[in-house]
Amino acid sequence: MKRTGSLMMKKTARMVCVSLLLAGTAAFISGCQTDPDIDITKLGVESDPPETLYNQGLANLRAGNTAEAGRKFDAIDQQHPFTDWARKALVMSTFVKHRQGKYDEAIATGNRYMSQYPHSEDADYVQYLIGLSYSKQIANVTQDQRAAAKTIEAMMKVVQNYPKSQYVDDAQAKIRFARDQLAGKEMQIGRYYLERKEYLAAISRFRVVVEQFPNTNQVEEALARLVEAYYAMGIVQEAQTAAAVLGHNYPDSQWYADSYKLLQSGGVEPRESSGSWIARAGKKLLLGS
Repeated sequence: MKRTGSLMMKKTARMVCVSLLLAGTAAFISGCQTDPDIDITKLGVESDPPETLYNQGLANLRAGNTAEAGRKFDAIDQQHPFTDWARKALVMSTFVKHRQGKYDEAIATGNRYMSQYPHSEDADYVQYLIGLSYSKQIANVTQDQRAAAKTIEAMMKVVQNYPKSQYVDDAQAKIRFARDQLAGKEMQIGRYYLERKEYLAAISRFRVVVEQFPNTNQVEEALARLVEAYYAMGIVQEAQTAAAVLGHNYPDSQWYADSYKLLQSGGVEPRESSGSWIARAGKKLLLGS
């Protein structure tokens, strides 16, 4: 009976986390009420046993009182370290901190959990919360994109280490978004150089997009910008190759139409050169890698 109760408590905690995460606090609270038998005040934290604190934390979470819920879970971790209750409390504490928008604290708590319990049944969820906390901090492409890089790193651990996890699909979606942000940053810098006619610097940025981020939304423009930059430098063969690769992959694109028009203005057309780095990168685009 004791083991059954423990399993039920674990399922309840996971349901609370997932419901709040996916549905939002307001919608979740509307269908929940606090348990009148559970004390959700700040009294007694120092002396209450871990099971009581855990129940109080869940009750506060259901009631939408995330600050007090977090305090209960943190108290278990502090007063009963390295116990099974402390392990479960760390999961909940990571969730609560993420829910409160305290993303750096959620990441720190989650990383501590992963260092202690990397093979536990909740490890995939905690690793996912770490990635989600990084993802929430991704800024506009005009700003630093370290959070995007960290999102990819954290979510790749979900995909690679826990391939059967229910969080893999969303982890992959977050990876795609983060990669698009990194590519967008390269495009922003590349356009900056292109506008100032610093063509070599611009080309180096567009090349990063084509070679390192081939499946992002930025590749189409990157190829067109390569046509523009190479043509402006008088390196017509590379401009033709970039246009040819663009046409093969995005034949109905306005970027391709503009690139074709630019080449025609000089009496040439898109034509692929097999020795070009752009042609090699183009094969990866066609393969969808």
